[in-house]
Amino acid sequence: MTHASVGPEERILITGAAGFIGSRVVSEMLRAGHTNLRLFVRPSSNLARVKSVIEAFPEARVEVLSGNLLSRDDCAKAAGGAAVIVHLAASSEKTFAGSYMSCVVSTRNLLDAAVQAGCLRRFVNVSSFAVYSNAKLPHNGLLDESCELDSHVLDRFEAYAYAKLKQEKLVEQYGREFQLPYVHVRPGAVYGPGAPHLSGRIGIDTFGVFMHLGGSNQLPLTYVDNCARAIVLAGITPGVDGEAFNVVDDDLPSSGRFLRMYKKQGKKLRSIRVPYWVFYSFSWAWEKYSRSSEGQLPAAFNRNRCATYWKGNRYSNQKIKDRLGWRQVVPFPEAARRYFDYVRTASL
Repeated sequence: MTHASVGPEERILITGAAGFIGSRVVSEMLRAGHTNLRLFVRPSSNLARVKSVIEAFPEARVEVLSGNLLSRDDCAKAAGGAAVIVHLAASSEKTFAGSYMSCVVSTRNLLDAAVQAGCLRRFVNVSSFAVYSNAKLPHNGLLDESCELDSHVLDRFEAYAYAKLKQEKLVEQYGREFQLPYVHVRPGAVYGPGAPHLSGRIGIDTFGVFMHLGGSNQLPLTYVDNCARAIVLAGITPGVDGEAFNVVDDDLPSSGRFLRMYKKQGKKLRSIRVPYWVFYSFSWAWEKYSRSSEGQLPAAFNRNRCATYWKGNRYSNQKIKDRLGWRQVVPFPEAARRYFDYVRTASL
């Protein structure tokens, strides 16, 4: 591991610690030698996975704090004494209002608590590839940290992407106004045991048939353990404040290859391949009808969203290698084997 900007005994707060990625971040942080952790979880969280992690490190001081980030009091309890905050907590809300509350309002409460505590040295904001625009990139163009964020994200009719972009802007505002040190981490499509559904970048499961929209596009996959390692490094590596890091693995498969592997090694799936230009035309027609109906039919399918996910790009992880010293821990063949074993078992 890279030399840490915080000592092994200094407190690190991890929100969303019981989640799919969060429990792996807890494990990676403990493996890195940071043994004073506070884990913030929802009252309804299943703690089995994170408890098994804690039990493997009996010498560590790990506090599990249950609460709601929409409560300013709960945020104050969570942020008190924390030198690093790894903010993973997110919601599966589908509405714009719900996503805004769970991503933006909760993050504001946590940031206010951190400012009030006055001891924070790094706020790790775990964001998403969804904040990017590829409007100016050609097919197969390289999407990396230098690419612009989506200034027309509302046109995508995608609440999660809108909220994540607002969340990033809020963190940057606190960085300017309160000199709060932060780092953005933007994972690609995270997969692994515990995530049974195929990434939307491969296609859409609808009406009992999976529409394969990704074709031969490269998938921005990151196996959950590899992603967790990058998040930990973003929290403890000195000299990277104010930067953003994309997280994708080295050996990225195409959408078509991954889907074939899923159907052969994971579980059977009826699929139909839909060419990009066909779905783009369908999205244009859907948009047009949405406008003519004055929004009675929401623009759930639109050209902006179609391009973002299925136009086709290449992806780079060079920055996390150069600046964070990240290396892929689990190579694709082993990661795929673990994932498909889980999918096959979960579907029985």
